[in-house]
Amino acid sequence: MEDFCVSIQSNGCPCNDDIIRTRDSIIEEIRIDRNTGFVTISYGVMGDFNITHMELVTLIVSRDTIIRDRAGRNMSLTDLREGMVVDAEFSSAMTFSIPPQSRAYRIIVVNKNIEPSRTTVGRVLSIDFRNGFLYTGNANDLSSQMRFVITDSTTILDRNGRRIPIGNIRLGQRVRVEHATFQTPSIPPQTTAFVVQMI
Repeated sequence: MEDFCVSIQSNGCPCNDDIIRTRDSIIEEIRIDRNTGFVTISYGVMGDFNITHMELVTLIVSRDTIIRDRAGRNMSLTDLREGMVVDAEFSSAMTFSIPPQSRAYRIIVVNKNIEPSRTTVGRVLSIDFRNGFLYTGNANDLSSQMRFVITDSTTILDRNGRRIPIGNIRLGQRVRVEHATFQTPSIPPQTTAFVVQMI
């Protein structure tokens, strides 16, 4: 295993820190705590008798972690989604937790492999915190209304792109919602929100 500092010195890794490289890993879970992300990936490790074993590791994503798409364009932590296929480079020094945690140096998104999305812009009509619904549209025009399901994976952002709790959104504010393309035939139609950003 080669030393990571040979390939990326600007990443500030300690020179005695070996790197583990995985290919075609799947993002299983994403958590964000303040400015640090915890991205759990699954990847295959070849074992005895050519049997591939699936391993889990939680990557600690900081501001120093390089996140890019396959074309080399920079991405942010909030661009990552569960289900994406990624190549990852991370430290061989891991915690003893289950799954183990390791410092992430680089994450390359190979295939977004997630549900296609659409974007809807509208004013917040109401928020149902108990059931996790965000309604947008005009109160006097039922055909303009949408009900978005807010899940644990939904990212809520302020105007500057900073992550905020949903409780910071106020009625009447304009929001841009990135959501699934499917919607229920109910009135108002319902769909899952991926990203809600105040504008």
